[in-house]
Amino acid sequence: MPSFIEEELLEAQGYRLIAGIDEAGRGALAGPVVAAAVILPNHVDAPWLGGVKDSKQLSPAKREFLFHHIHEIAISIGIGLAPHYLVDAQGIIRATRLAMKLAIDQLSPPPQSLLIDYMRLPEVKLPQKGITNGDNLCFSIACASIIAKVARDKLMVEFDRTYPGYGLAQHKGYGTRQHFACLSRLGPCPIHRRSFRPVRDVILYGRLSWSKNKTGGLL
Repeated sequence: MPSFIEEELLEAQGYRLIAGIDEAGRGALAGPVVAAAVILPNHVDAPWLGGVKDSKQLSPAKREFLFHHIHEIAISIGIGLAPHYLVDAQGIIRATRLAMKLAIDQLSPPPQSLLIDYMRLPEVKLPQKGITNGDNLCFSIACASIIAKVARDKLMVEFDRTYPGYGLAQHKGYGTRQHFACLSRLGPCPIHRRSFRPVRDVILYGRLSWSKNKTGGLL
């Protein structure tokens, strides 16, 4: 269960506007990286709080439910997006940092301190802490993970209408068996990340140059 320990430590130092930040789509083969920044009230009391977890541990229906409740109580929410071509041009780490900075820039009022899942943002001149496994440990980061995941999933459903046949609405651009099969059969669509190995292999060789073993690992 995520806790408010990190937020309470910052509150004890005098910070009141604390933003939790996380991303979705970092490991996908297609689509953007989406980041969310969430500022919550200093004291949150709601019956749904116990359901907040890292978005990857929640069903789509549960994420949607929490997405709307987080919006209802949040002081401010910002969403930033780094498109696929930026991932290819600058690499996934720089693209993720850009998406996070864009999300922070949308916050009004602006934050006084940042709690970030795993990363730090040197270009943002605010007190900040990168927390390994933060979406499992820190409540505001867990909320940001839910906002980012739901926002990105909605984008991928829209992309599925634009680029039918890849199953984007189902796998959201991640490397599932279905996605690998579609990618091998159809080749990459415009939002595939050309710098990621499976996509690059299809472009270079017309097929995936590796397969999955029985345990799901890559060969």
